[in-house]
Amino acid sequence: MRENNWKQKVAQMENYLPYQGKKYIAPSKAGEQAVEMEEFKLAGQEARKAFQTLVASLLGVTNDFRADRVSAWMNQAQVGRPHFWCYFFLEGGTRLEPTFAVRLKTIEGRLGISCELSFIERGSTPETLARQNRVLEVLLDESLDLDGVYYWAQISGESYFYNADERSRQTLKELVEVENVRKVLMKYDIPTLADFASVEELSTEIQKGFNKLIPFFEVTR
Repeated sequence: MRENNWKQKVAQMENYLPYQGKKYIAPSKAGEQAVEMEEFKLAGQEARKAFQTLVASLLGVTNDFRADRVSAWMNQAQVGRPHFWCYFFLEGGTRLEPTFAVRLKTIEGRLGISCELSFIERGSTPETLARQNRVLEVLLDESLDLDGVYYWAQISGESYFYNADERSRQTLKELVEVENVRKVLMKYDIPTLADFASVEELSTEIQKGFNKLIPFFEVTR
């Protein structure tokens, strides 16, 4: 994809960010807000299509995986949701397994993306959660490329971030054992999409992120 085309896709995703948390109303029912709601819908659809372009590009570098459906531009309550995500599953795998995903993320005011090893919450089982938390079984030694990798932990519904080091691993293992931590994900952030000249260049960087997470993925199998 040419640089100008990619920059346009990034702009479309960024243009939808102001709609985060805003309520969408069908234009036919929106009265004086009808035009505003049409713009809302168009911005959401364009942003989602732009993200789908990125997902399609990733399939070229994740040959053993298939892409799940890209998240919608609004949730079931019809509230704007601009930080799209998509999960990737091994051929023959199920949606109950921990796997790789990409998720848009605002980082220091700029639109970035997070590569993660996580699972689909809806429909998950206790086994899914137990397998996900096996990421804490991976010893963090010098053989691993952990530059930029971190633990994401959910504690009482709040998100916490821990460096990927042995001290954090032991702390989180203890917290999981006493059920203070429900789930632990592995993440690697890419700060600014607009810094990449093409979607192919970004896809290569995302693949690097996934490669860093492979040891954690393998232990969940």
